[in-house]
Amino acid sequence: MGIDEEQVMEFLRKKGSYLYHREGQELEFKVQFNLAGLADYFRDFAAFANNRGGHLIFGVQDSPRVPTGLSDTALEQFNKIDPERISGFLMEIFSSDIRWDQAIVERYSKSFGVFEIHEASTKPVIAKKNEGKDQVIRNGEIYYRYGGRTQLIRHAELENIIAARIAENNRQWQALVQRIGEAGPENAAILDTQRALIERRDAQVLVLDEKLAEKIRYLKKGEFNEEEGEVALQLVGDIVPVQQVEIVKRIKENRYREYPLSAMQLANEVKKQLPNVYQRQIWEAIRENGLKDNPAYSVYVFRNKTQEDQYKETGEAPAGLPSIYKPEALEFLLQVLSQK
Repeated sequence: MGIDEEQVMEFLRKKGSYLYHREGQELEFKVQFNLAGLADYFRDFAAFANNRGGHLIFGVQDSPRVPTGLSDTALEQFNKIDPERISGFLMEIFSSDIRWDQAIVERYSKSFGVFEIHEASTKPVIAKKNEGKDQVIRNGEIYYRYGGRTQLIRHAELENIIAARIAENNRQWQALVQRIGEAGPENAAILDTQRALIERRDAQVLVLDEKLAEKIRYLKKGEFNEEEGEVALQLVGDIVPVQQVEIVKRIKENRYREYPLSAMQLANEVKKQLPNVYQRQIWEAIRENGLKDNPAYSVYVFRNKTQEDQYKETGEAPAGLPSIYKPEALEFLLQVLSQK
């Protein structure tokens, strides 16, 4: 997804000697970045995610708001951030996936660290454990962004989140029941994409193997154009009558044989062969060349089915989602970075 740099530049716009924009529901300034303060930043992550999303910008002095930029130490620490490790921490601490991006932005001949946090698709995001110095994050708490501060959520906002979640769940059920009614209960079946099963009444089950499930195509009613519509279902492959099929075990392909490198292993291998390359440059090369979205080099490691479904539907992976890489990715990065 990536940081919207134009938006960040606007946030850093000056009026005289000071910044024009103040902190608000979608903006928080920090003087410097420190890895020791991650729990405080994570608290803001959750608060932004429970509201409309927002930005954390490091390198801005408070009262008055002066764009001082990151110090050399803070810049070095910001460059050490491992997105996959941070995303792992967030998954351990909070109940829902928090999507985020990071970047270093240059303005006024200074460097600013930026986190962009996206609105959560599943709210509320709830703390699952205590974390940080003095337990700045506490088990069971819900944080929300009000004005220019992060605090515990109030009754009205929590009630709105719950009501919206119930309404969306009801909408999905209504749409499903309507489709069943149109088809007729006697003709309806359930396609369970998680278990790769199609279930009908009287426990009749059709089992799809991994390769066959990937060949499912959706066709527009009355047409045979695979690029249009999503009403009828075509199964490409050998289909056995439902009554004769036994339940079989679905075995997933072991992709780690084909993609043996984690992001950090990949980065370490690059730095081993190109000692003058910074880790930040490696992440930038991966992003700029689209390696994470190219199965010739990498695949995503989805933490749950919701993430995988979201990626299939939108083509956008949650921010910080771990990837595993082929050896070809190492060869590509060495070639690209050796030319810089």
